Amino acid sequence: MLFIVEDNKLVFSPQEGQPISYQSTYTFYPINDTYPFSQKLQEELSQQKLLLTELSVPFVTLYAHYREGYVQIIKGINKKNDRYQCNRCGNTVLQKFGAFPCYTCKEMCFYCRVCIGMGRISMCTPLFVWSGPIYKKKERSAFLTWNGKLSEMQQKGAEAIKETIRRKGELLVWAVCGAGKTEMLFEGINYALSQGENVLIATPRADVVRELKPRIAQAFPYSSVIALYGGSEDKGKSGTITISTTHQMLRYEKAFDVVIVDEVDAFPFSYDKMLQQAVENVKKQSCATILLTATPNHQWQREIRRGRRDAFVLPARYHRREIPVPHMVWCGNWKKQLLKNELPWKLKRWLKERREKQVFLFVPSIEVIPKIVEIIKKEEKRTEGVHAEDHDREKKVLRFRNGETRILVTTTILERGVTVPNTDVAVLGAEEDIFTESALVQIGGRVGRSANYPNGDVTFFHFGRTREMVRARKQIVSLNEKARKMGLVE
Repeated sequence: MLFIVEDNKLVFSPQEGQPISYQSTYTFYPINDTYPFSQKLQEELSQQKLLLTELSVPFVTLYAHYREGYVQIIKGINKKNDRYQCNRCGNTVLQKFGAFPCYTCKEMCFYCRVCIGMGRISMCTPLFVWSGPIYKKKERSAFLTWNGKLSEMQQKGAEAIKETIRRKGELLVWAVCGAGKTEMLFEGINYALSQGENVLIATPRADVVRELKPRIAQAFPYSSVIALYGGSEDKGKSGTITISTTHQMLRYEKAFDVVIVDEVDAFPFSYDKMLQQAVENVKKQSCATILLTATPNHQWQREIRRGRRDAFVLPARYHRREIPVPHMVWCGNWKKQLLKNELPWKLKRWLKERREKQVFLFVPSIEVIPKIVEIIKKEEKRTEGVHAEDHDREKKVLRFRNGETRILVTTTILERGVTVPNTDVAVLGAEEDIFTESALVQIGGRVGRSANYPNGDVTFFHFGRTREMVRARKQIVSLNEKARKMGLVE
């Protein structure tokens, strides 16, 4: 096989005159052990499947490594009869492929719509795979420098995690919001690093990745820690500890010895079979799996109760205070009141009573945020709104963390991963479908997380109670009762 690049597309040489999609077979050259391969290419491509545009080395270098057996080239999309399969994300659903008039193959060319956010991959798009020695970054012998102290129950959780990593098993850690799940991981990660293993911490949301990186890097200052999400500066780098959104895992294959999935119940991971399969694809043949959640689904809860799932349950926070139980307050038809440029009077009173505290105000949709912010700003100038499509999202969250913003109006995008010590939380329109039991428990979990501020108020303002609201409150009450019986709260 001989290739050239035309308009950023890899095609066969002019003598053959055909794109890669026309080829039924591949040529895989044997590895030339005497060839001085590029360590930069080895680092970029090891255990990944990448597009040409994602590689920084010149094409002539890439092609030389292909001829010497260190790089393999595969089709981005396979076609067999009338069935298609994306070789990056594994999509096989015909409705999730699109077509466009392609310059390379001179016909309508199919592309994968599922993973298009990571760069378009079509039938004419090759994927590059490293087939030489796997890249391993040299590390110091000292790893964990965190000198904090775990509670007795946290220590038991840490030991369970470490033992699971040692025996390459699977463990579900069900720990309430604010229980200190991240700190419980440290001993297990330290053990894995001491064995020369690679660790992946995957989470559904970029906000959580950004939150975790400085904490993990501070605990393991002598290890290479990279964070991967849309727009990340760490793309193309490799680390012994990789913190990634679940979507970014699609690039990896059989790359990690330890896979930790944080917030395993969260959207989109909990609803997306492709992302769940991506977790399986990144695991080496012998791999430990740690699943973290504060809100396991009902099936998992049943499996735990019946002893059918290996799990560690921690129903209390490290500071030994109960989780604040939500109040439910009927506020009338709040949508009609917004049309009149008004907030429900009960919510207005609630906000006025908290002039000395910061407040999360969760709302059910992006559309209502500007109006609510406009109304609140008449009384409190330090108010901002934020949502998933907000280009200034990171800056706004940072201002809230720093205390510059007092009231932050947000969608469920901030139900997880953002911790501010002294806050109260309100949900407006808690009856809306977006506010599931899991979401409401997570939202309530923003309050009382700090040992210095272990109390706080959580209020669901609604236009009619829902089963999800009742279940969320019941779950928190049940966990508090369990913690009391175990002697974990004062």
